[in-house]
Amino acid sequence: MNLLKEVLKHQVYPALGCTEPASVALCAAHAAKALGEPVREAVFTLDAGTYKNGMGVSLPNTGGRKGNLLAGALGLLVARPALRMEVLRASTPALVRRARALVSSGRVRMTVSPERRDSYVECVARGARRRVECVIAGSHTELSRLIRDDRVLVDGGVGPAAKPPLPFKELLRKETLAGLLRQAERMDAEDARHLKRGVEMNLAAAEAGLRLRKVGHYLQQLLKKGLLQDDVFSSTKILVACATDARMDGAPVPVMSSGESGNQGIVAFLVPWNVGRHFGTPEKTVLKSIAFGHLVNAFVKAHTGGVAPICGCAIAAGVGASAAIVYQRKGRDLKAITLAVNNVVSDIGGMLCDGAKGGCALKVVSSADTAIRSAYMGMHHFGITELEGFVGRRAEDTIRNLARISTVGMSKVDDTIVDIMLKKQHLG
Repeated sequence: MNLLKEVLKHQVYPALGCTEPASVALCAAHAAKALGEPVREAVFTLDAGTYKNGMGVSLPNTGGRKGNLLAGALGLLVARPALRMEVLRASTPALVRRARALVSSGRVRMTVSPERRDSYVECVARGARRRVECVIAGSHTELSRLIRDDRVLVDGGVGPAAKPPLPFKELLRKETLAGLLRQAERMDAEDARHLKRGVEMNLAAAEAGLRLRKVGHYLQQLLKKGLLQDDVFSSTKILVACATDARMDGAPVPVMSSGESGNQGIVAFLVPWNVGRHFGTPEKTVLKSIAFGHLVNAFVKAHTGGVAPICGCAIAAGVGASAAIVYQRKGRDLKAITLAVNNVVSDIGGMLCDGAKGGCALKVVSSADTAIRSAYMGMHHFGITELEGFVGRRAEDTIRNLARISTVGMSKVDDTIVDIMLKKQHLG
């Protein structure tokens, strides 16, 4: 199996807006299309992580409005699942008004399922004559179940009867950094075109974010005042901040994702791209390093889960970006790559994800800074070793240790964060 092609196909795709509410909208669109008649009511059930990520982030083409519930209502009205993670591209002011009316009427409702620990979106929709049940689980896009009345249209199983993960995910879990490097070096012309398109998309998002007075803007002000140096650190941090500002503000510009996350895609593409540009690295080498970064990001996510209590755009994508930078500068120096990975995890491994929102730009700035700094130290064979904290002897061990902390030690974090967020909503 060509792991690179599988990762690019399933986890590196265009996404408009935050991927969690987009997944809710996509599930709704599948349900509405299968229903084949106007939706009278719908009930959504989400895992805590998906619910958390959709609470505070602006939706594209909605005038800055937020929330999974509105995203779901829009998906029911758009009913075009072929748009996949760009389903909200079809949103219009008229559809937004109708979606808000559905929500305010109580005919579209949403609950959180505490027992769900990975990506899970369920939509049960009813019309005048039919009922449809649709589930997307285990990823943001893969249908696990689609039932219209008593007819099963798609049945991959959910829960104990669920179909096994996509085969590439199981292979990823067993991989090593050396194996991921070999996979990245299989990059062909088709892969390179896809990766270059991702760079261009994410640069366009950064350009859109430049016009906002948000995190990227204030970093630029610090640079103008001489409080930041005009160097590769500053230019990279401003670039990723601006792209994230645009996404989290609901700008109608798509980005190319990584690990099924747009913010992770911003880090995974733009950090190694900007570093490579700074040093004049050949484009083919930079793109191959980005391919390696995506594989490393996917490797981390295969262990920590699709929607984790820890911040994926900082940790998983930051790890991938740091490994990519080392590969650009030092080639197949596995000792240097290992140290870079361990440095990133040791530095920001405990960063929490408290949902998608404007503040995510602050986290990608930290991720970019840490990725470059950790790569530089790794290239000089300096780094945190297994004698300290939860860092392992190998980078693979470190990532598995991090996954254990995230999935076992932090198993109640998402529930707690969601509870806090819900209480804040009620106060408002």
